[in-house]
Amino acid sequence: MGTIKADTLTGLADPNKLTVPKTVTVGATILTDGSAGSTTVTAEGGSTTTNLQQGLAKAWFNMDTTGTPSYRDSLNCSTLTDGGTGIMTHNFTNNMGNATYALSGAPGGTSGGWADSLAHYWQDEPDTTSSSKIGLTYNTSPSDNDRHTGSYHGDLA
Repeated sequence: MGTIKADTLTGLADPNKLTVPKTVTVGATILTDGSAGSTTVTAEGGSTTTNLQQGLAKAWFNMDTTGTPSYRDSLNCSTLTDGGTGIMTHNFTNNMGNATYALSGAPGGTSGGWADSLAHYWQDEPDTTSSSKIGLTYNTSPSDNDRHTGSYHGDLA
């Protein structure tokens, strides 16, 4: 086996495009290029694989819903629409592939104590591919609070 040491690799036909084999081994990790840019990664034990795109969050948010609701930071969430106390709609920058994606998160309360664990999200309306309308509850009542985080998992369009 030989070793190639280089600072830059370029393609022959197009210097800005380099073609690599369908399967590449990087250390002990095997990467396989599949359809539509899908990449399969061999798991730590070496006997199972996982689809890299399926395991990534397609959108996430960190928001404050007190006063005028706003994102502190987000990925693929373009705007936040206030639908009343405890009701927020996340509008996606890039649509989801279908309306069966999943939301997981950590809604926060306002006390800063253990009671914050009583906060939770609920689906206010059926999701669409372009947005997700959720309710935020704290101590069994819809509530606008200062810290909420969450992520969406599923397929992008």
